[in-house]
Amino acid sequence: MTRFILSKKQILPLFMMLLTLPTMAGTILLEGNYHGRNLYVQNPFASEGVGFCTFEVKVNGQVTTDEINSSAFEIDLSFFQLNLGAPIEIRISHKDDCKPKVVNPEVLKPMSTFEVASIGISKEGVLAITTTNETGKLPYTIEQFRWNKWVEVGEFEGKGNPEKNDYSIQLTTVHSGANRFRVKQTDHKSKPRYSFETKVTSPLPEITFQPGDGKKVTDAINFSDNTLYEVYNAYGNIVAKGVGKRIDVSAFDKGTFYLNYGTQTATFKR
Repeated sequence: MTRFILSKKQILPLFMMLLTLPTMAGTILLEGNYHGRNLYVQNPFASEGVGFCTFEVKVNGQVTTDEINSSAFEIDLSFFQLNLGAPIEIRISHKDDCKPKVVNPEVLKPMSTFEVASIGISKEGVLAITTTNETGKLPYTIEQFRWNKWVEVGEFEGKGNPEKNDYSIQLTTVHSGANRFRVKQTDHKSKPRYSFETKVTSPLPEITFQPGDGKKVTDAINFSDNTLYEVYNAYGNIVAKGVGKRIDVSAFDKGTFYLNYGTQTATFKR
């Protein structure tokens, strides 16, 4: 059997070559959804000054044909003929001694683009909504108009499909008389997108509470039925909120408090 023995002069170049192989390099991983926009990458020189940092870009496992041997390049996502909202994974492989920078990674984040085909609520408090044109999975917040403001009363997860999406949510905050509801989404731009309102009139009786408006309370406030409520102190800070028939106030500081409940507002003293 013939044995091959490498000399020190042969081993050193081989070792240096192994250090520069792409398998020893780093990878930038980006995941999200396609929204019709391309990515832009700043691509520095490698530290040895020969060639650029990035040596391969893959989109959903496919190597791109973009010209990456430049100080800046564009990843053309339209080339892959993706549907709006389609999931996408991008891997940017680069040499280990440098790192490219993706200028606009936010273009892959979910965006609120939904449109409402229909929205309604039953007297039993079931909110039914049908949407289209969702291009990313984002939560919906349900808001109810009461106490002269919009109050968050629920949440459900969006499906993220551009086709028809049907949702049905049981609410527990329907009060006596006229009720107004809407839903909203907020994406990475922090600007809410709202549906139009839906209304329902409920035959439920008006909520009352003991000991009554302006009275002193020692231990607890008791409502005539379950209700959404908020309690603020004299400085306008919220100290209690929820849904129920009873509020324990035994740990509250002494002073005047402001109570929102049912469709009413009131005050009490502790």
